[in-house]
Amino acid sequence: MYLADPVARALTWATVAASLSKGVFFSVSVLFFTRVAGFTAATVGYGLTIAGAAAVGAALGAGYLARTFGARRVLLAVTVGQGLALAAYLVVRTPSAFVLVACAAVAQQAMQRTALATMIAESFTGPDRVEVRARLRVVTNVSIAAGTALAAVALAIGTTAAYVVAMLATSALLLVSALPLSRVRGVAEPADRPRSRSVGRSPFVDRTYLAATGLYAVMTMQFGMLTVGVPLWVAGWTDAPTVTVPALLALNTVIVSLLQVWAARGANTLHSAGRAVARAGTLLAVACGLYATAAHGAVAVMILVLALATVAHSFAEILAEAGGWTLAFKLADPANAGAYQGVNQTGMAVGTMLAPLVVTATAIEHGAAGWAALAALFLVTGLATRVLARHRPAARLDHAY
Repeated sequence: MYLADPVARALTWATVAASLSKGVFFSVSVLFFTRVAGFTAATVGYGLTIAGAAAVGAALGAGYLARTFGARRVLLAVTVGQGLALAAYLVVRTPSAFVLVACAAVAQQAMQRTALATMIAESFTGPDRVEVRARLRVVTNVSIAAGTALAAVALAIGTTAAYVVAMLATSALLLVSALPLSRVRGVAEPADRPRSRSVGRSPFVDRTYLAATGLYAVMTMQFGMLTVGVPLWVAGWTDAPTVTVPALLALNTVIVSLLQVWAARGANTLHSAGRAVARAGTLLAVACGLYATAAHGAVAVMILVLALATVAHSFAEILAEAGGWTLAFKLADPANAGAYQGVNQTGMAVGTMLAPLVVTATAIEHGAAGWAALAALFLVTGLATRVLARHRPAARLDHAY
């Protein structure tokens, strides 16, 4: 069974606590920064943008740290570090201090993703790697939803003390998530591995991997489309009530939680992964068309079309992630897993950073024409990924990693 494996079990419990923290943080942080800490919305926006840029380099550097010190140790260290950074938000009151703490928190979150991917790459083999990532993603989504429900208590109370307690909870939960990681056994650390002069191929000279990473970065913009673009579209371009937005996000969470493992099992080879991403690109193009259509008609029709768009978007999400994970693992050199996963996660960080700008500059500013541009972007990216998966260098063998 999945949880019978000590590494999978430790990662699962760590993910539960860390994702509960995220759910609370996502719900209360912006209100805490503006209502309690006294920062303007512009300061928060600029600070988090700068932090997102810092996360790009951090995601890459974590891969090399994982190679030197071990993925588990890096994951443990940055988890504790991020927990402390979240606690530091409670005492910062100047814009410069806010930016510094935000950079520390967001950069270490990016490092967590790299270290986690590297730990999975080194601890599991074949299809098990992608299935473990899929299961952890399900745990993440469910736990974030639970954290959001917990945060609703603080939001309902609405006092300064309630916000402070909620922010303290985000820090405490992250520190708790480090406990399973500190106790896990069965992960080979650098000192335990056979000494070898070979450090493996550098991802920076691997054109196939760099191309796959660039395409993955574009596909990850779908997350910003859902969390930034759709709320702005619903509020500014449709007559649907604002309560539609959390309902759409909840629909997405349910679909991802129920079907992510299924999608992962169908994308466990290079060719099937390429097909999955191509299908994701097609579904995202369909979703973009439906989102654009939702600006017209009666309110009930708008809500129905938005729901259909979210269903298409959610299926695209699980297919794109499943295919992306397989490509990230199978195209990598197993002798340099940390560096390769660092590059892959850097792509995700770049996509995450650029998504709000790209989505607002297209769909939100230009309406249907902007949605058409996004549809074309995702469609071409999906098809290009399939071509890359079909024609990867023959020297890279599927069973080698």
